[in-house]
Amino acid sequence: MTNYEQQAQDFLTKHNATIKINFLECAPYFSDDKESRNIYRFTIKRNGKQYSAKFGDSIANTENGEEPTPYDFLAALTKCEPFGDVWDFASEYGYTIESRADYKKVQRIYNAVRREWRGVERLFGDCLDELQEIA
Repeated sequence: MTNYEQQAQDFLTKHNATIKINFLECAPYFSDDKESRNIYRFTIKRNGKQYSAKFGDSIANTENGEEPTPYDFLAALTKCEPFGDVWDFASEYGYTIESRADYKKVQRIYNAVRREWRGVERLFGDCLDELQEIA
């Protein structure tokens, strides 16, 4: 177990949280993916609450037959609230909006990040500082 994996396991244990990982399929995950990657559904449970989402693993892990660890899922979570609106989000993360289609794409991403943030905050609002250390 690497130091990163131990850090994630210690966090889960300390905060009485569990993570369940289920393989779904090997397919393109992002809209612009040209290669397939392993896709999982993970569920984190803590204090009677839970958050579930899909996770597209790295193509390198998929090609090497490596499975993601709890660290991979925790490190990928949104750990701070996205500020402002879609335009602020686009500016902060380097998205270019030149058409209505661009705006709709960025808006979908922005809404997904906000949903994820609400789930993370609901589960780990009392220990976000420690979760932010997992990166």
